[in-house]
Amino acid sequence: MIPKPSLPILQKNPELLPFAKEISDFHYRYIGMGTYIKDTYGSIARFASAYSYFGFQRDDKAKSWIYREWAPGAYQLWLSGDFNDWNRESHPMTKTGDGVWEIEIPDSADQNLAHGQKVKVIVHARNGTLDRIPAWIRYAVQDEATKDFAGMIWAPKKKFSFKTTFEFPANTPLYIYEAHVGMAQETPGLGTYTQFKDLILPRIKKAGYNCIQLMAIQEHPYYGSFGYHVSSFFAPSSRFGTPEELKDLVDAAHGMGIAVIMDLVHSHAVKNIFEGLNEFDGTDHQYFRSGERGNHPGWDSKLFDYGKPEVLQFLLSNVRYWLEEFQFDGYRFDGVTSMLYHNHGLSYTFDGLASYYNNIIDGDAFLYLQLANEVAHETKPSAISVAEDVSGLPGLGQDQKTGGVGFDYRLGMGIPDFWIKIIKEQSDEAWNMYDLWSMLTNRRYDEKTIAYSESHDQALVGDQTLAFRLMGAEMYGYMSRLTDNFIIDRGMALHKMIRLVTASAGGDGYLNFMGNEFGHPEWIDFPRVGNDWSYQYARRQWSLADEGHLKYQYLLDFDRAMVQILQENKVMNDKFAREIYIDNQNNILIFMRQGLLFVFNFHPEKSFFDYTFHVPQAGSFRSVLNSDDAEFGGFSRHKPEPEHFTFDDNKLSLYLTSRTAMVLAPVSEPVKKKGKKG
Repeated sequence: MIPKPSLPILQKNPELLPFAKEISDFHYRYIGMGTYIKDTYGSIARFASAYSYFGFQRDDKAKSWIYREWAPGAYQLWLSGDFNDWNRESHPMTKTGDGVWEIEIPDSADQNLAHGQKVKVIVHARNGTLDRIPAWIRYAVQDEATKDFAGMIWAPKKKFSFKTTFEFPANTPLYIYEAHVGMAQETPGLGTYTQFKDLILPRIKKAGYNCIQLMAIQEHPYYGSFGYHVSSFFAPSSRFGTPEELKDLVDAAHGMGIAVIMDLVHSHAVKNIFEGLNEFDGTDHQYFRSGERGNHPGWDSKLFDYGKPEVLQFLLSNVRYWLEEFQFDGYRFDGVTSMLYHNHGLSYTFDGLASYYNNIIDGDAFLYLQLANEVAHETKPSAISVAEDVSGLPGLGQDQKTGGVGFDYRLGMGIPDFWIKIIKEQSDEAWNMYDLWSMLTNRRYDEKTIAYSESHDQALVGDQTLAFRLMGAEMYGYMSRLTDNFIIDRGMALHKMIRLVTASAGGDGYLNFMGNEFGHPEWIDFPRVGNDWSYQYARRQWSLADEGHLKYQYLLDFDRAMVQILQENKVMNDKFAREIYIDNQNNILIFMRQGLLFVFNFHPEKSFFDYTFHVPQAGSFRSVLNSDDAEFGGFSRHKPEPEHFTFDDNKLSLYLTSRTAMVLAPVSEPVKKKGKKG
């Protein structure tokens, strides 16, 4: 007889019992680390506040600066910068123990360390004597002429004051607008935090999204990395503006009732030695794993050693820092699949419970993610954490106390892959409605999922946006309202339907990448050698949707109406989308969620004048959204009927036009008209 497991995740999911020991070991390790941190540091909050100790700390009472750096393998460190005319030897640092170096710089008339001054730390170690950017620097700038990065003391006399006290309402589904500050402008060039605040925030507010996911915030030397090869983890990217301007952006969003989460990259780091953490103290194993284990085989980047207490403290302090200093509302944790598994999920199929366990999971990374979620939610109880995970690991979105990892949401990464596959490989009439329904609804219902049909991943060079995949080069010549084109008609119809079915059935939240709501035609290509360092495709052409003579506005209006309907009816507060009828032969999918009836006719040609099906109860329905309406670029094939009544044994009969999605709401006080079709 198998003893009853004590861990809630095992009680809740008995299919995990064969892996009970491994799962329990993860949990006990988490409990043990929590005890160690509390006994050693007093609390996890104190453990994760190392940014108030390391780096540059101002002591106003002593009228001096103290700079501290952890570099256990180094032979000697010196501080150099504007304050001492870049003298490389005049300010040696002292090793104080546990690999920590420090120096105090008293205020003086001739050598005063002050706000706005550039600094570097000179590290003498087994890899030579190198100029490095301080690891805990809060701002780093690049010289336009030499392209060299340097740290900058950032301590303005007037501290930024947030005007809005904001807390994202509990149990409110997320409608995420994924955005990149630098490419959010239309004119070729670099966008700024201020431009985003002034020009883009109002668009997001009008579009109805309640959360912004900002990419590329942490400093990264190569712009084309999209912000995923981070060099300075505590520094907001200077190419978009100052820390105060970023705070002003976040504050302005909060004033609009919009949460702001940050794309947090702790899954890997840039390999660069002069800009990043690699070989900081002369070894290859200070922050990262030694040897080949420290190199990501697919990303050309370094991998953190999550089993080292100093690295844990560095990363957990980073989690707390952005929430406290910039008032972010949480994080989308990048590359969680890569972190969780020794094989990084590369060329690996997660096709059963055994594929998650049997020593496949990296226990150090698993523990780090548990602690990171604890720090985030303790620092800000309303904090949002989203895992970029494709594996589907059980417990990822469950509380640590139950044996889970502690994320609030996971991304439904299989959904966009599904859309790409069927669009590329199948004719429209061959789309299988059972496969579609299974993809959208086959998820762990005790864990929340963010559904999306496309993100930035599908818009990069080498891939295509959903709109371009559907319409191709025809978008360049036939998006005028005055022109007719079959390919454009098909693409626009499916673009609306795909987004609606994904948002309404695919998860507990929804994500859109900026510009995709109106079918942005261009891919994303950052300035690089291969395109002569052009910004042509590193921007968003908002005018396409703003100019009334183009069809992009139809798609924008539909997206806005879709988000509004889903929000006002609290659709995602209902855990389950319930299948009503699937007619695979005719490409019909019908389901209900939160009382709304969602009807999709994906068939490219067939329309049905009296399509009849059963609904759960008698009553009447009214149309609240129809993708075929003229205001959304459709053909208005539907007559405006105030109500559709059930008849004979809860049957409903509707006119289903080809390539059309409808949303119907129950009438509050239905009038029963038995025996009459509506």
